[in-house]
Amino acid sequence: MSMRCPACGNAFGDEAKFCTRDGTRLQAVAAQPPAAAIGSAGAPLSGTTPRAMTPPVGVTKQFNPAALAGQVLEGRYSILKKLGEGGMSYVYLGEDIATKAQYAIKVLSPQLVKDGNAMARLRREASLGMRLEHPNVCHIVRLGETEDGVVYVVMPFVQGEILSDRNNRRGQLPLAEVIPFVQQIAAGLQVAHELKIIHRDLKPENIMIAKDADGNDKAVVMDFGLAKERRAGGELEKLTATGIILGTPEFMSPEQLRGKPLDPRTDVYSLTLMTYEMLTSKLPFEGKNQQEMMIARLRNDPISIRSRRPDIPEAVEKVLNKGMARNADDRYPTTVEFANELTAAAGSTGGSGGVMGKLFGR
Repeated sequence: MSMRCPACGNAFGDEAKFCTRDGTRLQAVAAQPPAAAIGSAGAPLSGTTPRAMTPPVGVTKQFNPAALAGQVLEGRYSILKKLGEGGMSYVYLGEDIATKAQYAIKVLSPQLVKDGNAMARLRREASLGMRLEHPNVCHIVRLGETEDGVVYVVMPFVQGEILSDRNNRRGQLPLAEVIPFVQQIAAGLQVAHELKIIHRDLKPENIMIAKDADGNDKAVVMDFGLAKERRAGGELEKLTATGIILGTPEFMSPEQLRGKPLDPRTDVYSLTLMTYEMLTSKLPFEGKNQQEMMIARLRNDPISIRSRRPDIPEAVEKVLNKGMARNADDRYPTTVEFANELTAAAGSTGGSGGVMGKLFGR
């Protein structure tokens, strides 16, 4: 029997009670059964060829980042199954061997790991992101790297429905349903902004609708500080390469598209576009392809939300237009201020039967 810190992973003798590094109460680690007898979900295997969980002494285990199910990262995290993948990472469901706690583990692609600037930013933001604990944020628990160079990020495993899936399934969402989501997303982003962390990739695919302790829906912001390069060149002709440079650019601010320095107001812009889409099931800028949509965002005014949903109060449209201003100086300075103004505007119709009445059950 030995003791281990659940925060930093350092091991101690069986008489130790607290971590000498960070003061965290230590947890007992029971002796593990033979590695070859453990399956990917921690259950004994039967009728299958045992797979060694860790390499023999002196031998480096070669990991394939795209196929890690059944493996163990650094002798600590058992990889249960793949949850998804993108151009720059693979996401797995993992389990801490000692505590049995489940985590989402994002394994970065070798291409991203070789990007020195991206990795420097990742390490810098991970050190801050570990302090980013908030009910509406999926924060970074740990940044790890195996001996053979596999870099991974450990985050809480959040079960729920991705906001983009809900939007596709439901279409236009009621204003009274959208307002709490906006408030929660804004609150989570505000905590990040106070730590000087800009999300830079805020979109419905990075919002999870989970359940709180009372069984109510809550929005959780995912994918903070994962070192994605989210900038385009300053010239519009470079926008033709967006599939490589940008990924999914529909929710990026004009300054982000132009490759300008970013601050919290870029997340305000993206949150506003997400709010517009939740309410209308459409984006406020149109084009035949991504390039045309980006150019429209740089040159045109957004399509009036009331032309698509006449039931939306004029005051709400005014708040959305300010949040989507092309010039960052003309937007709300913080996500919380945007959410507060939107909430107030939603209640501007007055009466117990208005939006706020529905929101608070009146």
